Amino acid sequence: MSTLLKRNLGILALMLALVLIALFAADRIQTSGGQVEIIEDYLESDGGRLFYKLYKPKSATSNNPSPGVLLLHGYQNDRETNAFYAIELARRGVVVLSLDEYGHGRTSIGLKERGYVNHKVTVNYGEDSREDKTFVDISGVTRYRVMMNFSNLSFFKDHYSSDGDGNRITDSSAGGILAYALLGSFDFVDDTNMAVSGHSMGTWSSWSVAAAYSDAVNEKGESIAPKATVLQCGELFTDDVYDSDSIRFNNVLLLQAKYDEFSYFRDYKPFVTEDLIKSSLRSGFLGVDSSKAEWNTTFGSFRDGSARRVEMLNTNHRLATHHIGGLKCALDWFFSSFGMESPIPSSDQVAIYKELLVALAMVLSVTMMFPLMSILLSLPFFAIVRQPMPKKEAIKSRKQLIKGGAITVLISAFTYPFLTQLGHGLLPLPESIFRMTIGNGFLCWYLVLIIIMVAITLVGRRKSKATLYEMGLATADSPNSFSWSLLLKSVLLVVLMTGLMYVIVLISESLFNLDLRFIWPFFKSFTLVRFGQFLVYIWIFMVFYILNNSKIMAGMRTKYLYEDGFKASVKMWAVNALIMVGGTLIVILIEYVPFFLGISPGADLLFGSTFGGPFMSLLILFAPQVVAFSIICTYAYKKTGTVYVGALIAAFLSCWIITGGSALF
Repeated sequence: MSTLLKRNLGILALMLALVLIALFAADRIQTSGGQVEIIEDYLESDGGRLFYKLYKPKSATSNNPSPGVLLLHGYQNDRETNAFYAIELARRGVVVLSLDEYGHGRTSIGLKERGYVNHKVTVNYGEDSREDKTFVDISGVTRYRVMMNFSNLSFFKDHYSSDGDGNRITDSSAGGILAYALLGSFDFVDDTNMAVSGHSMGTWSSWSVAAAYSDAVNEKGESIAPKATVLQCGELFTDDVYDSDSIRFNNVLLLQAKYDEFSYFRDYKPFVTEDLIKSSLRSGFLGVDSSKAEWNTTFGSFRDGSARRVEMLNTNHRLATHHIGGLKCALDWFFSSFGMESPIPSSDQVAIYKELLVALAMVLSVTMMFPLMSILLSLPFFAIVRQPMPKKEAIKSRKQLIKGGAITVLISAFTYPFLTQLGHGLLPLPESIFRMTIGNGFLCWYLVLIIIMVAITLVGRRKSKATLYEMGLATADSPNSFSWSLLLKSVLLVVLMTGLMYVIVLISESLFNLDLRFIWPFFKSFTLVRFGQFLVYIWIFMVFYILNNSKIMAGMRTKYLYEDGFKASVKMWAVNALIMVGGTLIVILIEYVPFFLGISPGADLLFGSTFGGPFMSLLILFAPQVVAFSIICTYAYKKTGTVYVGALIAAFLSCWIITGGSALF
């Protein structure tokens, strides 16, 4: 065995050990040192299976039932996004059920089962009218109408929740009503002392659960209505949009993100100002005159369920789920509603350490692919994948690099807001085949960028006379001939590399009930349906990343590629990373600079609220992902001399992220 092989095997073994140690430590945190049992299961509904994760403290028994809390995640998330709340509640003796809602995680029921109608409102419900053109008719593909009705709830009056074509909002709880019933059925849960909480889309689900059980009683005739409803970035509506005489909401806390990218969570105002709390909608929610309405102040009484509060969080929409101050406020709210004292102060929080440990395990798992790649490339079978670099004379001048990089960055920045949103909602794709809503946004963007890159490449090649080999797409022996052997062996190499990571994900899920992630649902094992979706989308992702890498890695080679040493490698990566992520950074600046200045989100300001929302809030997670891909692609290009391996790794990982757990129509 060669010294190089021994070293790489040793690195692999060390990294695997560190991954397992990190996951073990994360599991000890989520189980509170073994005091909380984690159960993953599902419940059956008419439409399919609803999967959930149950946190059961050992102190909760049939002889000593504990309070219960149902947690409902937001759009494009899953049950593990709720871990911040679940861990802290469970370690305080509360039974927690965290649900994969319709279309998310492992739940097999699609988002369309939530229902839809052929109209929407463009203000908060109850403040709309046809005369003001804030209640409007809509048409288009079904997924567009479903998404335009996320804030339209099934307990609303028929004026909102049904239309003249026979369509209806059928279950805006997205499975939450069934999950609440299941939680209350456990003999170790006190069904008279339960609550519900959700983030973003999950807040509408929470409203729906609370409405469904508003006057519900158990077999003893005792009320099982939620004692509290905690909304993490939620929307308010007026009392006249539902039957407020028969539906009552107990002890409602609204956690307000100051920098919420979604207009309906800031009452369609450009920015969350101090005066927002004094609007008729907000003061009406608090039950006080507008002159007395204040942020971070509790109004009403927990005893009779009239407690109301709006807490301002200095964060954005997506990070509200992991805001320590928001969680502290929520914990105090739950226990006040339960009429109990928490055994642990709300300021004593450990959940963030679980999140960081799992993030470390994820980074290590991705990094493990590098020594495995070195081992595989040393095998004669993969010899064709290792190609020499083209001659040094072909490198780009500083002027050429700046010009080419600027064009690439600007095209990416200009197209991102428009094409992602177009694909997300209105692109007329066959909805039984292309079921990933966020995936359709990237699909549309990538398709247009592919067309642009092909056109630019053809023009550029005609001028430069560059060979396919110089473009990183062929072998040195046959510089102008496409090689199936090179491509297929590169694919096999990447399948083996990502296969190792998939095995680690399986180990993490089976031994520790944990995903590899940080906030966003990154890497999860596939269900059969989701693996089918991976096979649908991967081809476009592969073509995009191959062309993108050819344009950036091979087409913009710098002198650093031909220099040895760590410093040269870092410089080469910095150039590649700036070009790959530059467009995203521009969009981030456009979106957040005016937002942080207290004006408005940039996308809303420049393009209208239609182009704000999910793909803007996604940027804070997408940009680091692209930076990570730039490291992988740069390293792989220098090791192989072709763009295939790095591009295929990026394609596999990004497609896995999107199809593994995010929203399924």
